[in-house]
Amino acid sequence: MPSLAQHPILEQSFAVIDREMGAHSLSADAYAVVRRVIHSTADFEFKQLVRFSEGAIEQGIEALQQGCPLIVDVGMVRQGIQGMVQRTLRNPILTAVEAAEAAEPGRTLTETGMLRCWQQAPAGIFVVGNAPTALLGLCDRIVSSDQKPALVIGAPVGFIAVEESKAQLAALPIPQIRVEGRKGGSGVAAAIVNALLVLAWERL
Repeated sequence: MPSLAQHPILEQSFAVIDREMGAHSLSADAYAVVRRVIHSTADFEFKQLVRFSEGAIEQGIEALQQGCPLIVDVGMVRQGIQGMVQRTLRNPILTAVEAAEAAEPGRTLTETGMLRCWQQAPAGIFVVGNAPTALLGLCDRIVSSDQKPALVIGAPVGFIAVEESKAQLAALPIPQIRVEGRKGGSGVAAAIVNALLVLAWERL
């Protein structure tokens, strides 16, 4: 497949990031992901914060090429990826917060919806950019299940349960891309997905 046409401002922004990035040990694919995150945040600290399990990018690319559904926690992540999804592989998108009408006892609405999406597509690509409770619930479900997701992208942002949720994800032997610490957000999660979509599209 040909490369996706990029807006000149995006190309100029990437050129600035390339100049200012400095020395790094990232692979070309990992750098493509981190560069898009930096572009979405103007924050070079993500150079140290984005972590990849071994083979995670390759597994994510393969899953996307096979039409794997994307399960996102909130509408802002969906809005951030749906344009690239439509330009490329047109993977189905499920939105956790819209998958449940009410929260189950002891759970948030987004966590409840995430677990319902798991029932529909446990082998999907799960993307959390906002709700640490959704990531915690997802991690618990993965531990108790024989089924494994194709990839988990863990990038919730904030102060309560955020680092705990990322630590639980880090402890799981599954393909994952996560943002360490308190930083993250819907824009960061969407940037990671969009970078993977570009890589997957260009390697068809």
